[in-house]
Amino acid sequence: MGDWLWEDGVLTIRVSELNNWKREFLVAYHELFEAMWCKNEGISQKDVDAFDRAFEEKREPGNTDEPGDSPDAPYRHGHRVATVIEQLVAEELGENWAEYDAEVCELGE
Repeated sequence: MGDWLWEDGVLTIRVSELNNWKREFLVAYHELFEAMWCKNEGISQKDVDAFDRAFEEKREPGNTDEPGDSPDAPYRHGHRVATVIEQLVAEELGENWAEYDAEVCELGE
């Protein structure tokens, strides 16, 4: 899993340890695009974090949906574009998307 945050104008991207560097890169790439898309659209980190916290508080057991896929997510479009790009890069790097996605989902459980 990954996360991004701005501190004093500096973007930090955090990535969980995964099976290999390619998968870690895919998470980082997704987070980078999402952060920059939000910046371009004027969507603050505060708004993204508030939505994510509320989403997690309502999460049902066994639900592995990503908050950014919710129709109510203020950053949904950027998240979805980041996912498409992530899938393309995964293919170019020879990563099996289903296996990668399963590993990422396991981290959220």
